[in-house]
Amino acid sequence: MVAQVDMESIRKRVLKALEGMRPYLKSDGGDVRLHDITSELVVELELLGNCETCEMSNMTMKAGLEQAILRVAPEIKQVLAVKP
Repeated sequence: MVAQVDMESIRKRVLKALEGMRPYLKSDGGDVRLHDITSELVVELELLGNCETCEMSNMTMKAGLEQAILRVAPEIKQVLAVKP
């Protein structure tokens, strides 16, 4: 389990990484929302708009969003797309 202070720091860094990727997603009619960061350090993201149904969404997750998040929060263990 990670201390609460650390989780807040991680959350802020993840949100900042997502903000940096958002213009690219929006240019294709999509977006992303942080659903949760679990105590096991798994980031759960919701793909929105065109990103929900795009054939390239898996690549967007791995090559785009996951890499951006891991650059700012290397302690994250996994990044997953979830459907609410």
